Amino acid sequence: MSGFIASGWRLGMKRTAWLQDRRMQKFRDVLSRWNGGDLSMMEAGELLGMSERQFRRYRDRYEEAGEAGLLDRRLGKLSTRRVPAEAIEEMLELYRHRYLGWNVKHFHEHLLRDHHFSWGYTFIKTQLHAAGLVERAKRRGAHRRKRERKPCEGMMLHQDGSRHRWLVGEPMLDLIVTMDDATSTIYSAFLIEEEGTASSFQGLLETFVAKGLPSSLYSDRGSHYFVTLKAGEAVDKSRLTQVGRALERLGIEHIPAYSPEARGRSERMFSTLQDRLPRELALAGIADIEAANRFIAQTYLPAHNARFARPAAVEDSAFVAADPQQLAQILCIEEERVVARDNTVAFARLRLQLPQSPIRHHFVKATVKVRHYPDGTLAIFHGPRRIARYSSDGAAIEDTYPIRQAA
Repeated sequence: MSGFIASGWRLGMKRTAWLQDRRMQKFRDVLSRWNGGDLSMMEAGELLGMSERQFRRYRDRYEEAGEAGLLDRRLGKLSTRRVPAEAIEEMLELYRHRYLGWNVKHFHEHLLRDHHFSWGYTFIKTQLHAAGLVERAKRRGAHRRKRERKPCEGMMLHQDGSRHRWLVGEPMLDLIVTMDDATSTIYSAFLIEEEGTASSFQGLLETFVAKGLPSSLYSDRGSHYFVTLKAGEAVDKSRLTQVGRALERLGIEHIPAYSPEARGRSERMFSTLQDRLPRELALAGIADIEAANRFIAQTYLPAHNARFARPAAVEDSAFVAADPQQLAQILCIEEERVVARDNTVAFARLRLQLPQSPIRHHFVKATVKVRHYPDGTLAIFHGPRRIARYSSDGAAIEDTYPIRQAA
């Protein structure tokens, strides 16, 4: 490796010597024209890109010592600020054996933070390019006008999922992200086997409990977000999905995106996450979803937001506070069922047995509502009152404090 660096230095020195020779030829030509009276001293200096006084000094040095008097005295000498070849080799070895495949900015951040290197990003990128470890960026496509951000946080949230191999040696997973349009702050992010209604509710619940209710939500037209009667056509806003019902009940506008370009902010954010998050998880030795989600919430998101979030144009917040208990009762799957003759309710291949109730002798043929929460648990409501709770496998959970239905 040191031979490669030395070879690069020699090539640089050859180019410097060639430039020095070119400057010398130009100086001799201008000096000859000045001696012949074709140029004044001021005009000679302008042609050489120097002042009249500096030209006079160069002329005197040339008359005293010839071309040797004009040679750059730094030529052939190593800069005192030159990075040692051993340090460059150490940096390249780190990239090869620990950070291979990382983008340069991400790698540079870890060099500064974890390995106490103090070199600039451009120097690191140049060395990685020269060593053939990182490809040069491709030429960008045509310029497109981007949609301006909302002026303050809480005016619009983005929610989207990205399928990717987030964990080394594990199958593809979906990362569900809920992000603010004004600041690019990620409020919720977690891995799940497959994106759907439950994962959407989980991300919204985590965000609304922590921040409050936003003015609008921007999402793709996935079937768990919108009903689209014919592919490629506009969504049918008169037929609400479970997510649509919950958002309407909370007074949140639901905005569909009609092209990947329209979701450019989310797409760029996922590009960053796909590049960085798998490498951070691998570096931390994490290989299962549960540990990964703890790491994302506790370690990765604070660092990501500190690095990529930006201040809103207006400091005010559009979030509106909400009762967490009411949110939990709204941000869930809710379906009506009719109670069977044996006081059971069929739901999602489960047979939920209703317990005896002091409210009435039985619930046979009564219309009830089944709520399926993001954590997998279920509850049955008759009117405003909860009459039973169940675990994800349908086992009854003792309910000592029935609650009234959220408004």
